[in-house]
Amino acid sequence: MAEESEMEIVLNEPLVPVEEYLAAGVHIGTQQKSQDMKKFIYRVRGDGLYILDIKATDERIKMVAKFLSGYDAPKILVVASRQYAQYPAKKFADAIGGTSAIGRYIPGLMTNPNFEHYIEPEVVIVTDPMGDAQAVREAVQNGIPVIGLCDTNNMTSYLDLVIPTNNKGRKALSLIYYLLTREMFRLRGVSTSLTPEDFETEL
Repeated sequence: MAEESEMEIVLNEPLVPVEEYLAAGVHIGTQQKSQDMKKFIYRVRGDGLYILDIKATDERIKMVAKFLSGYDAPKILVVASRQYAQYPAKKFADAIGGTSAIGRYIPGLMTNPNFEHYIEPEVVIVTDPMGDAQAVREAVQNGIPVIGLCDTNNMTSYLDLVIPTNNKGRKALSLIYYLLTREMFRLRGVSTSLTPEDFETEL
């Protein structure tokens, strides 16, 4: 029985110390909260900012990495239109061997077979369901599962899996995409020398 409880401790260990999540501002939400994201909110700060539950973020990164590992890497599409999201999202896609749509999303990318860059992903990750709404619509239209990095104000109705995180901060986004990469590598039995700094957009 002792072995089992020790095993639980190992499984519940965060991917990085909580301090690292805090230093990157992963927990800092917005001053708005959606009904959908309520369950991921830890508390509201004195200045009105909603604070996300880091434990939930950590668990969801592990869950999403496991989910993504069930797909062929080239069939994973990562979408990021936000400025600070573009570099870490592309770095993640390149590292795992996935596909990325960075910057302005071209309508029809997943729905128009006549479009020269047309692709048929099997799973889509969006960095912000609001900014990447067109990609979400096309994925839903095609019955493709969607994973979203969601802040306190996001709606999650069209998403299959949510990673609660600050999806606007430079350091937060680099840490999330780094941890997703590292966890997917771990599940593949591959070690990596990548660091969170490798995923950071230069100012």
